[in-house]
Amino acid sequence: MSAVAVDRLRVVRGGTLVLPGLSARVEPGRVTGLLGPSGSGKSTLLRAVVGVQRIQSGSVRVLGEQAGSPTLRSRVAYRPQAPSVYGDLTVLENLRYFGRVLGAGSSAIERAIATVGLERHTRHVVHRLSGGEQARVSLAAALVGSPELLVLDEPTVGLDPVLRRELWNTFHDLAGAGATLLVSSHVMDEADRCDELLLLREGEIVAAGTPDALRARTGAPDLSEAFLRLVEEQAG
Repeated sequence: MSAVAVDRLRVVRGGTLVLPGLSARVEPGRVTGLLGPSGSGKSTLLRAVVGVQRIQSGSVRVLGEQAGSPTLRSRVAYRPQAPSVYGDLTVLENLRYFGRVLGAGSSAIERAIATVGLERHTRHVVHRLSGGEQARVSLAAALVGSPELLVLDEPTVGLDPVLRRELWNTFHDLAGAGATLLVSSHVMDEADRCDELLLLREGEIVAAGTPDALRARTGAPDLSEAFLRLVEEQAG
């Protein structure tokens, strides 16, 4: 069973058709990258997956249930682009708060902090941390409840290359432990870090598959060129 199954999803926002009938699958225990330019509908699709986006038609099923079902609240974690933690609290205070909300104990909080490498910053107030450190606090907050599915919207935007690499390594460690990750990005050089790819343009899936399969299909030397060839193929 797919971790996420999207069928003929149609979303209109502010009178604009954003997703005209999108269908996609996300397989369990994998890091699936949702790649596409800004404005292609990535955030709208992620919001639909976590059940906070009003849809016009179609269906979204997550872990076998309708997206947004109350029973999914402890099974799905969502990290939006905007800050998702409290800047005037310390790292530890933030995670204790989210731990209480999710019914997670101190051991889960300690694991989340260790996973993102913030052990030395637990007593630091979040707004005084660097942008990269704040991003890791948000990720730790998403991890506190040990979710089965993590939905991460542009989690590496604005981060330095070293931290980006560390976060992607963390994503794969989480998948290796059984979690499913759906990660959006508009940076094509991150595509090779994914197990599976969904290439999105103007609200439609241009192609889906592993990085190697997409390169083989297009004969392109890299995924940026593969994306361009797939767009041209679709237009033709």
